[in-house]
Amino acid sequence: THLGTGRNLHSHRFTSPLSGNQEVSAFGEAGEGDYLDDWTVVCSGTYWVRDDEVRFQHTSTDVFLSVTGEQYGRPIHGQKEVHGMATSNQNNYWKVMEGIFMQPSEAFQMEQYHAEL
Repeated sequence: THLGTGRNLHSHRFTSPLSGNQEVSAFGEAGEGDYLDDWTVVCSGTYWVRDDEVRFQHTSTDVFLSVTGEQYGRPIHGQKEVHGMATSNQNNYWKVMEGIFMQPSEAFQMEQYHAEL
């Protein structure tokens, strides 16, 4: 959820207007949306920290959140198109700059330490 607007990073199988990749947009109100707002953080280790590079992979369509340089003329001149790409490459690395620490859920903690009986 974007802290400033309360909207979610959303994608679906529609073509983006500039690059022809998969469209990514802002969706929902106050953090409420749907399953097309779900992304997985892909990082090099178990945890990701400030200044790391990470990728975001859309859970439903498997595309990577990307930016390749295409720019809108309006409504915001020079704004780059953010879209989803099917392949992982240098265009879909994002540098961690800020965020919110979230405590792992109890279910997640149990998954990590689960052992077969």
